[in-house]
Amino acid sequence: MVEMILELLVVLLALYVGSRYGSLALGAISGIGLAILVFGFQLKPGTPPTDVIYIIIAAVTCAGMLQAAGGMDWMIQLAEKLLRKHPDSITFLAPLCTFFLTVMVGTGHVVYTLMPIICDIALKKGIRPERPCGVASIASQVGITCSPIAAAVASFVIISSANGFEVSNLQVIGVTIPACLCGLMAAAAVSYHRGLDLEKDPNFQARCKDPETYKFMFGNTATLLDKEVTKEARMSVYIFLAALACIVLFSVCQIAGCDIRPEFATGKVDADGNPIFKPLAMNLIIQIVMIAAAAFMILFAKAQPKKAVAGAVWQSGMVAVVAIYGIAWLADTYFSNYIEEMKAGLGDIVTDFPWAIALAFFVVSVLINSQGAVVVAMLPLAYSLGIPGPVLLGVLPSVYGYFFIPNYPSDIATVNFDRSGTTVIGKYLLNHSFMMPGLISVTVSTIVGYAITMIFY
Repeated sequence: MVEMILELLVVLLALYVGSRYGSLALGAISGIGLAILVFGFQLKPGTPPTDVIYIIIAAVTCAGMLQAAGGMDWMIQLAEKLLRKHPDSITFLAPLCTFFLTVMVGTGHVVYTLMPIICDIALKKGIRPERPCGVASIASQVGITCSPIAAAVASFVIISSANGFEVSNLQVIGVTIPACLCGLMAAAAVSYHRGLDLEKDPNFQARCKDPETYKFMFGNTATLLDKEVTKEARMSVYIFLAALACIVLFSVCQIAGCDIRPEFATGKVDADGNPIFKPLAMNLIIQIVMIAAAAFMILFAKAQPKKAVAGAVWQSGMVAVVAIYGIAWLADTYFSNYIEEMKAGLGDIVTDFPWAIALAFFVVSVLINSQGAVVVAMLPLAYSLGIPGPVLLGVLPSVYGYFFIPNYPSDIATVNFDRSGTTVIGKYLLNHSFMMPGLISVTVSTIVGYAITMIFY
């Protein structure tokens, strides 16, 4: 028992130190923890999450090409037109825009260009920018568990299939999208009158009295509407949407019982000696479609690979690959060696309150800035404890908890984009602008998701 606790401390320390350094360090420092467990404590190494990593690489490459071709700028332009047309409703429309951008592209890092526009529209309309900005930043990450090409969703499907719960990407987002939309709208409703109005906010009024600060806040307009959208940019979006439609089509046909996936011999035979065929796995279909779409963007949308590699989407995606690689391998090494002890210790709890695993997902996510890594690291353990697949699907929104400590790039960027100074980290770290909308969104989403699965599964 003492050795088990010491090894757990090694895991937690590696995650803590990695989170302090951020970026690539989260995965790299997890490698130190892995080395200590394997070479120091002689634990049998777990299995690195290669299937998930391949999906991330394929999806991020495609999204990076979309950004390089100018397709993302066009998508953000469309979102900006909607927001500027209905500025009074920006507290509700802004999170919807960031949410669906993430759902389509599979990463929350696409919203950096849209966030200053949200701040600008709110400020010029006299709406406290903290209201739409806080919930919009949360929405950009909530959308990850609702994207058919995101690592968190793909990981859930792969791991669930390996544990006897057959579910497709489409079935997963069929639960998470309505659940997360309910959570986001609840957070937006609470945020609608959050904080003092700008004309009553003494801090904001003090900033307005300084000429330089006033010019900084109101002197410029953040917009992409003046940027020309080329036919190649539009073509890249059409290619990307066609790729998503193709993936969805395979899932729909699978659910409908008319599976159109190609089948291949497994090398095994049935009782009559006939060869057994198995359809191509959805994770491989996603990889093939995404890589092909990236190639089509190069050929027909003039996407430049060098520009894609230099873009924020591709770079942040590769950071996620390293993070998931190190974190998931470290966690699997520890949990796989102590699964029987955990079953004995947690058996009664998960039997009586299987939904309580959501609390574990959330706590781990606070330490790990990646929903995909949380799924890869914790889902096998959850299945090993005997928690049913539908329960785990219902509580999937709870894997987002890294807003709790405001050190994630999207939250920090949002604070910097808000020229009014109303979106803040807070003097005591945890009293920041993202805590309230984050807690409301995740709590409501998890409850609604759990209810949906209890009804339909």
